[in-house]
Amino acid sequence: MTENRISAPAPAPLLRDPVTPPTRVTFVLVPRFNMATLITLIEPLRVANYLAPQPLYQWEILSPDGAEIPASNGLTISAQPLSDRNRRGEAIFALGSWGAEDYANRDLLAWLRRQSRDGARLCAVELGCYLLAKAGLLTDTPIATHWSWAPGFQERYPDIPLVEQLYTLDEPIFSCAGGMAGVDLMLRLIAGRHGDSLAGEVADQMLHQPILPPEAPQRRTLGQGTDQFSPTLRDAIALIEANIADPLAVPEIAQRLGLSQRQLERQFHRGLGCSIVQFGTLVRLQHARVLLIATKLSVREIATATGFNAMSHFAAAFRKCFDRRPSDYRQGWAPSEAAPSWPGTLSAYIETLRLRAARAVQGQATSFDVVSSSEGPGEEKPKAHDERPQVNDRFTRRPG
Repeated sequence: MTENRISAPAPAPLLRDPVTPPTRVTFVLVPRFNMATLITLIEPLRVANYLAPQPLYQWEILSPDGAEIPASNGLTISAQPLSDRNRRGEAIFALGSWGAEDYANRDLLAWLRRQSRDGARLCAVELGCYLLAKAGLLTDTPIATHWSWAPGFQERYPDIPLVEQLYTLDEPIFSCAGGMAGVDLMLRLIAGRHGDSLAGEVADQMLHQPILPPEAPQRRTLGQGTDQFSPTLRDAIALIEANIADPLAVPEIAQRLGLSQRQLERQFHRGLGCSIVQFGTLVRLQHARVLLIATKLSVREIATATGFNAMSHFAAAFRKCFDRRPSDYRQGWAPSEAAPSWPGTLSAYIETLRLRAARAVQGQATSFDVVSSSEGPGEEKPKAHDERPQVNDRFTRRPG
């Protein structure tokens, strides 16, 4: 029996808007790059594709250093070799982190120069600024890099202006300081191409609000939340950080701020839990550690650059603070170490001071008990007072 079928008429072709090809983005990695930073750059693009009716972005990951590139967290990511496809008008993000200051692959530097000549837009991400500087692509346009590594970069490239902010959008080279700043940069680029509404929806999906502007500061904490810091304390900190090579005496800082020295010391103890001299010394030692890693300056030159007039004083202060010699930090991530470390955080330093103060109080109490036990019956014991004990610390002397 023959089965009769009724064929439906062929559907009329749907009228569609012309499909705009996705925007192409390239990420170039060197070994020990920051995986978290790479993710912050990619995820906003992925979420934009998820929200849009058609893909808006397409990206590729390249490297001249093989098919599997290790990140600083021990994970690896697959990469394609450098290709000479014309990337005119496209964005190329150069990512570098640990070791980027000494990275010198000539093929990569030549490739970056060629892409720039062909009209690609380049972005220096974190320590990717070293890659573009070595390629001769950085000019007098200010760029942003991570605040902790900025002093080392500035020492090597004093003519390239740096700004301590999250990212920059100026041409011909834009930049990103790294970390979570990558999210804000990419959201701003999405807004520029597809509108603020889509960028806002991407931010909502990522639970990232508000979208920070380029000039937003990189740092909001110095071991504690700065919301509790008075404007005077913030101004004092800025003065200390601006005069590392030639530290200001405490009376001069107080005079500039219109305070007595006692008032200023009280501000530091209340806000940071340490004295002005103690805080200033730690800032200078952290600065010295960056210079040890990121420059070829001798240890003696670094001591001078951080305001220590005596080499012996610098070496002793460094060792007491970091429990290492300055020469031990000539590499930020030695081959013998499984992972890098950053010693001497302000919060750890303040905790050390507090522990010393507690031990001093305990020692005074023990001494008081011994004296009290030798008193005869009926003798009145002296009353203990609750004034804060003076911390007998290695950094209480005038710097330098």
